[in-house]
Amino acid sequence: MAAPQHRLIVISDVAACPTGLVEQVRRALDGGPFALILRDKELEWVERRRLAEELGPLLASGGGTLIVADPPEPVPAAHLSARRPVPRPRPELLGRSVHAGEPIDPDLDYVTYSPVWTTASKPGYGPAVGLGGLADRAASTPVAVYALGGVTGPDRALAAREAGAAGVAVQGAVMRAEDPGRVVAAIRSALD
Repeated sequence: MAAPQHRLIVISDVAACPTGLVEQVRRALDGGPFALILRDKELEWVERRRLAEELGPLLASGGGTLIVADPPEPVPAAHLSARRPVPRPRPELLGRSVHAGEPIDPDLDYVTYSPVWTTASKPGYGPAVGLGGLADRAASTPVAVYALGGVTGPDRALAAREAGAAGVAVQGAVMRAEDPGRVVAAIRSALD
């Protein structure tokens, strides 16, 4: 198993980007490297594959990593929704979305655990587990746990790390930002 090399995972949101996804990621990399989960599952696979082909080299050149959500074909790194079966062949890097009360497969490389705080993008998910719930989950598994949900900036990123999270996963804070590089730099600084 390979743990993600980054403490910051950014989750894509094509609709939220003020500049378009590729440009938003390019600008975000000005703040330093991160892993990007190409989510946007409302797009047809052919469009997500095209985005992956463009984003992969961009992220790699900036020291980042591309992870594709629920891919219908083999990819080097995949992030699975809660009930999605593990693809064959198994990706080199494999993560999954986990919510309160759901088990964590010890064969995963990482999980995003949510919602830690209430979130504007998915208000129906909850209740928020809080830092205590995050700490309990992180302490109960050898799998790297990334805090997701309501991570709006460096203060919450630091609090999640202090609670035992391997890192944080963010969407809106970076995807909606006018200066995503500044946001990434601030969050990365809090995670180091």
